Amino acid sequence: MNNPLGIEYPFSQIRKNHALEHATLQVLAKNKVPAGRLFGYSGPGGFWLIGTVSTEALTNAAQEALQRLQQGETKLAIHPNCGTNLATTGLMAGMAAWVSMVGVKKGFRSWYNRFPLVLSLVTLAIMISQPLGPRIQEVVTTDAQVKQLKIIQVTRYDGKFLPVHRITTWLSEA
Repeated sequence: MNNPLGIEYPFSQIRKNHALEHATLQVLAKNKVPAGRLFGYSGPGGFWLIGTVSTEALTNAAQEALQRLQQGETKLAIHPNCGTNLATTGLMAGMAAWVSMVGVKKGFRSWYNRFPLVLSLVTLAIMISQPLGPRIQEVVTTDAQVKQLKIIQVTRYDGKFLPVHRITTWLSEA
């Protein structure tokens, strides 16, 4: 689904790279590629993957992911462990806790008496955020319409603690 709100976002290339990042992680997992825990970060020129994975396996997975996205497998762009899901849950739970404490007088007894309401509202917020996080990914933080996206290069950097890969992309105009 491409931009159902009809709003043109200024960061469309970041959104496309974010979709490719997610799809790459999903392909790696599906293909059971030996990898440690991986973390990603997308930007306008591509994305970074931090963690232990071979450059060859990552390159193959990124190429497969791009091809599958271009063939219409848009669900690959939505990842269950995306920071968008975590941020949505944290924001909603924090707001629920704050709202439930509005008007509470100072003192332990007042706070203690309000605790069941805090737990109830935070739990409700967490439940609501479960389907909301992936929907926000779909509409705001990723864009699976990557027909003009191309992978230019995959570069490995051996960091002090973990290897880092830079996947450089290019979004052609036509």
